Amino acid sequence: MVKAAAFDGEGRELAVEARPVGLALHGGRVEQDMEEVYAAVVGVLERLVARVPEPVELAGLTGQGDGVWLVDEDGSPVRSAASWMDGRAYELLDQWLADGTFETVFRRTGSAMFPGCPGPLLAWLDRYEPKSLDAAATALYCKDMVFRRLTGAPATTDVSDASMPFLDPRTRTYDNGVVELLGLTHRRGLLAPIGDPIATAEARGEGLPAGTRLANGPYDLPSCALGAGVTSAGDGLLIVGTCLASLVATTDLDLTGEPAGLYISTDRPGHWLRAMPAMVGTAALDWVLSTTGVHHEDVDGLLAGTPPGANGVRVLPYFAPSGERAPFVEPHLRAELTGVSLESTKGDLIRATCEGIGFAARHCLEAAGLKGSLAVCGGGTRSPAWMRLLADVLGRPLRVVEGEVGARGAVLAAAERYGVALDAAAWTEPTAVVEPDAGRAAYYAKGYEDHLARLAQARGRL
Repeated sequence: MVKAAAFDGEGRELAVEARPVGLALHGGRVEQDMEEVYAAVVGVLERLVARVPEPVELAGLTGQGDGVWLVDEDGSPVRSAASWMDGRAYELLDQWLADGTFETVFRRTGSAMFPGCPGPLLAWLDRYEPKSLDAAATALYCKDMVFRRLTGAPATTDVSDASMPFLDPRTRTYDNGVVELLGLTHRRGLLAPIGDPIATAEARGEGLPAGTRLANGPYDLPSCALGAGVTSAGDGLLIVGTCLASLVATTDLDLTGEPAGLYISTDRPGHWLRAMPAMVGTAALDWVLSTTGVHHEDVDGLLAGTPPGANGVRVLPYFAPSGERAPFVEPHLRAELTGVSLESTKGDLIRATCEGIGFAARHCLEAAGLKGSLAVCGGGTRSPAWMRLLADVLGRPLRVVEGEVGARGAVLAAAERYGVALDAAAWTEPTAVVEPDAGRAAYYAKGYEDHLARLAQARGRL
């Protein structure tokens, strides 16, 4: 989806416009048409601006991270964008896992590579599709391509998008040693210049009125953290979206331990987000709903009518074609559905999927070092029953932040950059707090241990 949201000065969401964009899937490859994405951006902005009676004071961009969005000198697409969900480079990642390159990169940058991040994708294109790289001037990220076209400003990215996998989080510059490790020194010129602080420019008149002040960045995960008010060390955010992303704010850069996830650099030097972005969140539930013929509006009723434990049905929710990347990296891991019998119901399957996603979230949050409060946002928050289930599975209160939280964070980042005073506390006030039930939380604590044991067995079979 491409979305645009408008806010007033107090942070009230005035209007939202959205348009779906396609994904081309074939043989583990996941691509997007850049022209379709940009046309959708312009379209939703035009409709949004028409609905808001007052002039637009400023705007901020955010968007999906990772992937490779190749453009020429004019900012035009060289080929379709390879999405963050793309799995074509898994063989390269297997090689780097085996020869130690993967771990070396993590120890230098805090980035645990996965097939859909720019390192493996660029290396794959260099090996199998070099003419595309020859024709490109810059390898951008999604929001960077949009910013380039909306403003005509030179190609640039920000420290958050650059964090995976080439950025040294201490110096906030590219680590040329990592570029060399991945065999990409001769392609070093494709890496986008880093705007630090985030780049700004005026819109040219497509989608936004000409002269509108626009800021580029950060990408969707750190933008959601800003929009949910997660800025103090130890506090966390769970984004229950297509990607199940767990983030914890930290001032401690610890590059030891199992290489997984990444450290996202923020607008404040010395402050990072320890990110464990699992590959599949609501996408897993969407697949089960589609397969069983259940509609989204029926989920709450089915969850309410099915007991904790889903009558013995269990789901390991690793549905992505590129495996899993957090809080561990297993490119070949796949989902497992167990405990099903002729007596199992659609409700059992739905609840087991939601519980499995919750267990995966708990695993990620623990690995990321959550110690403080936890905010939750994303499409999954529209289901009150799922939020109650998540509070029980995680065993902690949830600060639910509804609406277009990533867009809210992008505006807050733009306001900071342009010196526009906004009350961040008011902008990030939770819409609800969901408390866990003590009995169900104790039950799910045991279920979590079972989840970890089944996961260890699944990984051991690979």
